[in-house]
Amino acid sequence: MSATAERKKLFVSHKDESIRMFKNPIMDFFSRVHFAVPLLIYIPVILWFGYRAFFVSTLLFWQAALLLGAGVAFWSFTEYILHRFVFHYHPSSEFGKRIHFIAHGVHHDYPNDSMRLVLPPSISVPLAFLFYGLFLWILGGVYAAPFYAGFVLGYLLYDELHYATHHANIQASWFQKLKKHHMKHHYQDPDMGFGVSSNVWDFVFRTRFKS
Repeated sequence: MSATAERKKLFVSHKDESIRMFKNPIMDFFSRVHFAVPLLIYIPVILWFGYRAFFVSTLLFWQAALLLGAGVAFWSFTEYILHRFVFHYHPSSEFGKRIHFIAHGVHHDYPNDSMRLVLPPSISVPLAFLFYGLFLWILGGVYAAPFYAGFVLGYLLYDELHYATHHANIQASWFQKLKKHHMKHHYQDPDMGFGVSSNVWDFVFRTRFKS
């Protein structure tokens, strides 16, 4: 089989088109989101928790900065785990297959659908509250603020970089390497290369592309 034929098996359409996923027009409308929406929602969250961490809490500057960096790193790990083990879990039931298609399968079938590249707020906002509650419970309020600011920053970078790998024409070498890595995940082997904002965990867990 030719490389072109093999590539075609991995997606339904390479165009920027958005199929209907729900019969209910309201649900279908909210399954799509413009890439700027996460910026509008989460930049204020990052600024608020960053302000509390650096200007209100009793933490020293270096402590807050270290916790913020740890939050970014933890998001990177979370991104990898979710992408590999949740988004690429293949259930056997018809209901499970439907949920998988809604959550991630549609993106692999229509990888350049510009309206389904960032997480819709209907999913990201409840998860944001869930993770904040978890960090608050484990770390306490003082330490949770900078850690959560870093975690949300990592998520926002992931969301926007994911959109950019499909639709932006950035010539910087670091971006081209990131884009090449993600395109291989789509068009070469969807069971490898799970990192989107970073491929570091693909190195750690041996899911990186060899070339």
